[in-house]
Amino acid sequence: MTFRSNPPAMRPPEDRPDRVQFQAPPRKLPTGSKPLLYMALVLFGAGAVLAGIRILSPTAWGSLTGGGPVTMLPSAEFSPTAPPPLGVSSGGNNPGNFVTTVVNRIGPAVVRIDSARVARNNNDSEFGNPFFRRFFGDDLPRSQERETRGSGSGFVVTQDGKIFTNAHVVEGATSVTVTLKDGRKFNGRVLGADSLTDVAVVQIDAKDLPTVNLGDSDKLQPGQWAIAIGNPLGLDNTVTTGIVSATGRSSDQVGVPDKRVNFIQTDAAINPGNSGGPLIDERGAVIGMNTAIIRGAQGIGFAIPINRARQIAEQLVAKGRAEHAFIGVRMMKLTPELKQQIAEDPNSKMKMELDAGVLIVQVMSQSPAAEAGLLPGDTVFQVDGKVVEDPSEIQQIVEQSGVSKPLSFAVNRNGQNLTMQVQPKVMNPNQQ
Repeated sequence: MTFRSNPPAMRPPEDRPDRVQFQAPPRKLPTGSKPLLYMALVLFGAGAVLAGIRILSPTAWGSLTGGGPVTMLPSAEFSPTAPPPLGVSSGGNNPGNFVTTVVNRIGPAVVRIDSARVARNNNDSEFGNPFFRRFFGDDLPRSQERETRGSGSGFVVTQDGKIFTNAHVVEGATSVTVTLKDGRKFNGRVLGADSLTDVAVVQIDAKDLPTVNLGDSDKLQPGQWAIAIGNPLGLDNTVTTGIVSATGRSSDQVGVPDKRVNFIQTDAAINPGNSGGPLIDERGAVIGMNTAIIRGAQGIGFAIPINRARQIAEQLVAKGRAEHAFIGVRMMKLTPELKQQIAEDPNSKMKMELDAGVLIVQVMSQSPAAEAGLLPGDTVFQVDGKVVEDPSEIQQIVEQSGVSKPLSFAVNRNGQNLTMQVQPKVMNPNQQ
């Protein structure tokens, strides 16, 4: 299915805080001259979290359906009225304030999403040793279950109750409750969640709901207005403003190399509880889905481009999951410093001729890369004729090409240039 814009008016979105902050998985990213290992095959999820916003460690800061008929969701094809210049009356009770105009239009479509999960303390694995049972018998502590709760945000995209939010807000939830701005509450059903992009779609049983308009994130430029609506730290319907600070931030740069997203960077304030809420432009169109901040930093937040979120959501609604292509390698960026380290290693048998490219560190058995003949130590310098110097560039090419055709990999192996045809395959959900 495709997401289309709804008739005339514009609509709103947003989210709230949570008591459990979403933390990036514990990982230490090398700094200085040490290269960053990059996972291109098995993209590990960010772990079970309850909601809120993804909080990234400063050390991770890199170089910077359920059944029934399918409902058409909104697309970028809309032409809202341009906001008046600052200081010029826009009519009504809010002269000259385009932010207020946008919020009044979009706000009713922003929701709070509360989720509950059952966490298990598994003592059986610790005390299952026969040594302990010999002394304690059946009096050993047993596994205990406890319910944990969290909350995030979302925004309504169809009048019959389809809602976009972050996967980490609802993944693994035993119950989902959606609260509208007018106070109505609904039980939510997760139609699908994709951990590799952190996008999820929730369905509620309702009709004639206010909805948002989805913009075109491919046309974004740094310096454009950005408005965030959500429920940070329990403060429902909070509005913050800023600008689009940058576009195309790679998952590697943001510190979450396991994600297949190029993020929007914004200085609009985003806090725990904003996860899944909308980032909106000055015309009232949703341009992104708020998802991450840098711990300890100010004015650095990240959103998933709405075009990417829409693409994944369409698959989630249609079949309950999103398909991702993979080739099955671990890679790292080749730098002059890495080349020197390899040359000075007496145990290394690799001969590095290039100063830049992407070094293959590991090839998974029975993977597309293995079947094509790629080997550890190969340096990839072109994919389908495009020069590549960073693992994220190869990942993006593979993701965009899908599994419809093979990709031509130009590699240097011990000083010899070779060309190999790699046919990507669909990643098994268990590999995510």
